[in-house]
Amino acid sequence: MAPLPEPGGNWNDEGVSEELIVGVGAATETTDMVLNIGPQHPSTHGVLRLKLRVDGERVTECEPIVGYMHRGAEKLYEVRDFRQIMLLANRHDWLSAFSSELGVALAAERLAGIEVPERAVWLRMALAEMNRILNHLMFLGSYPLEIGAITPMFYAFTERERIQAVMEEASGGRVHYMYNCVGGLKQDVPDGWEDRARRAVDDVETGMARLDKLLRHNEIFAARTKGVGVLDAATAAAFGVTGPVARASGLDFDLRRDEPYLGYGELDVPVVTRTEGDCYARFICLMDQVGASIELARFCLGRAVTTRGPVNTKLPKIFRPPAGETYVWTENPLGANGYYLVSRGEKTPYRLKLRTASYANVQALATLMTGCLIPDMIAILGSMFFVVGDIDK
Repeated sequence: MAPLPEPGGNWNDEGVSEELIVGVGAATETTDMVLNIGPQHPSTHGVLRLKLRVDGERVTECEPIVGYMHRGAEKLYEVRDFRQIMLLANRHDWLSAFSSELGVALAAERLAGIEVPERAVWLRMALAEMNRILNHLMFLGSYPLEIGAITPMFYAFTERERIQAVMEEASGGRVHYMYNCVGGLKQDVPDGWEDRARRAVDDVETGMARLDKLLRHNEIFAARTKGVGVLDAATAAAFGVTGPVARASGLDFDLRRDEPYLGYGELDVPVVTRTEGDCYARFICLMDQVGASIELARFCLGRAVTTRGPVNTKLPKIFRPPAGETYVWTENPLGANGYYLVSRGEKTPYRLKLRTASYANVQALATLMTGCLIPDMIAILGSMFFVVGDIDK
C-alpha cells in the first residue's frame, strides 16, 4: 500500500513523494568528466596522451601531453660523429627516414662548403620524393582504418611495397636507409635501377586511381570528415603548422619552391593546396600530393639516367666541419624539418637543434578538439598526420 500523503510534503498525483525520486545522473548535470585517451589507446598514433574534459559527448577542453617516447636525440647528437648522426636522424620520423637524414647531410655540407656531385643531387631528389610517397601512402591507408574502413589499408600497402622494393635495392634498408652521407650518397645505385624505379612509380600511379575512386567521393567518408576539425589559415600559421596540414588550410608554403635546395630550383614544383581546412581537405591534399611527387620522382630519375659520374665527394675518414653555425630546413613529407648546427671544428657537433613538423602540428590539437564530439576527436587526431617519435625527439 502506498504511504498516505503527509501534510506539507511534495507529493505527485500517484501519492509518491517527489523528494524520493532520484534519476540517473541526478546532481551530475553540470559536472564535467576528465578522460585520458592514451598514452596506449587504439585511437592514438603511438604513445601520445590526450587529456580531455568532456560534457556528455562534447569535448570542452583538450590538452595534448607528449614525452612518453622522449629519447634525448639532440643530446645524443653531441657525442656522435656525423656518420653516426645519420643513424639517429632517420629515426625520429621513421616514415620519412631518407628525408630526415638528408637534412643533416645538407647542414654539414653547407657548413663545410662541400659541393655534392650532380648525379647525387638528382638521385637524392628522386629518393626523397619516393620517400614522400611512402609516407603519404601510410596515412592514406591508416586514416580511413581509424574511422571504420579497412580496404584502403590493403590498397595503400600494396602500392607501398612497390616503392619499398626499389628503396631497399638502392640502400639495403626498408625503413632506416642510412643512404645519405656528408658529400652525397653512400654508394651508387645498381645498374638499371632508375628504370626499375620508374616502373614502380608508374605502377603506383595506376594503383592510386582505385584508392582515389574508393575514397574521394565516398559519402560515408565525407560525412565523417567534411566540416570536422576546421583549422583556418591564421590559426595554422600561429601554431607553426606546415606541410600538407597547413596547405589544406590555404597556407601556400613549400620549401622546395620557396627556398629551393638540391636541384628543386630547376623544377616547377606543384604545390597542392585547399582552403577548407577540415579533415577531408587534409586527406585529399595528401592524396593529391602523391600524384605531384610521382611526377617529380619520374623527372628526377630521368635526369639521373643522363647524368653520369660519382655520387659522393671524397672526404677524410674523420670529418670535422669548420667552426661556425648554420640552419638548414627541408620540406619533409609532414612539413618543414630544420636542423640548427653549431660546430667548434670537432668531429661531433657542439649543438644540433631539431625542428620537427609533427611537434608543431600537434600543438593545434588543443584548439581543434575544443567543442567537437568524442567520435569526431578520432577523425581530427588522425588527420593531423604526425609521428610520435617526431614529437618527442
